[in-house]
Parts: sequence; C-alpha cells; structure tokens
Amino acid sequence: MSFQVGSLCAALIGLAFISLPADEARARELVAIKDSYPMGAIVINTSERRLYYSLGNNMALRYPVAVGKEGAQWSGETFVQSKAINPGWTPTANMRRKNPYLPRHVRGGTPQNPLGVRAIYLGWSEYRIHGTNAPGSIGRASSSGCIRMLNSDVKDLYERVHIGAPVIVLK
Repeated sequence: MSFQVGSLCAALIGLAFISLPADEARARELVAIKDSYPMGAIVINTSERRLYYSLGNNMALRYPVAVGKEGAQWSGETFVQSKAINPGWTPTANMRRKNPYLPRHVRGGTPQNPLGVRAIYLGWSEYRIHGTNAPGSIGRASSSGCIRMLNSDVKDLYERVHIGAPVIVLK
C-alpha cells in the first residue's frame, strides 16, 4: 500500500484543521492515497503504524497508532462490530496468565483504564481500536493485538466510523 501527499492535499490540511487545537491537528492528517478504498473504510498499516480512514476519491485521514507487539500482530479483513464510550476493560484470560497481577476489571472513564475514552470493537474477536492511558506508546509495537490511538484521535474516528464499516489490517 502506498500513500502520497499531493499539493492539493497539502493546501487542504490547513482548512481541515482550522477548528482543532494545535496538539490534535498534529496527530491526524488529510492525505492522498494511491489505493482506492470505499468511503468509511478503515485501513491499518501495521508496518507504518498508521490508521487510514477513507474519505473516498483516494483521500483519507491518517492517524498515528500503536500496534501489536511481536507475536501479537495480525492482518486480514474484519468489520466494525460495535462502539463504546468510556468502555470498561477486562483483561483476557491470556493476559491474566501472562500477568496475574492485572486487575479483574477496570471501570470505564477512569485514568487507569487502558482503553481510554472510546473503543471500536472489531468483528467477533477480542480486538479493538481504542484510546489509551499511555500516549507514549503511540507509534510503537506495544499492544496485545489491539490498535491504540491518542484519545483525541479515537474520539474523532469514533464519530466518523459506522457499525459494519470494513476494516483492513495490512502487515
């Protein structure tokens, strides 16, 4: 998958973020993409550690993300199954086996919650696209397979994406 920023796109970036605070504008960008995806599709390029939300007509919003650690990365196609505001977090059985000191549950809306402020659940799996309470992890391979975003970015994506939207994860 190849992405390029065109001159028209560069001109539009300033307009796209005119109402955003500076820290949020740096996190996501409007970009031109070579490959065509349906409007509303999410494409995650794990090697780039970027998520693309297709706007159609070979344009997308690009967000920085954290991806799965070595051995926890995956690829393929799925869909947005559901969405949650301030989701609670319950570690999987596998996570608890690896770290028995993990809490059984962390209530949503608390600073300790590793899912952050929004979660977008993928297919019929345990994987999600979600916010984070560890913004320093963005841009790294640091999760157990989920896709982490800055809380400001996941709030933006949450408002844009619809249940049933296609999700394509590339290595």
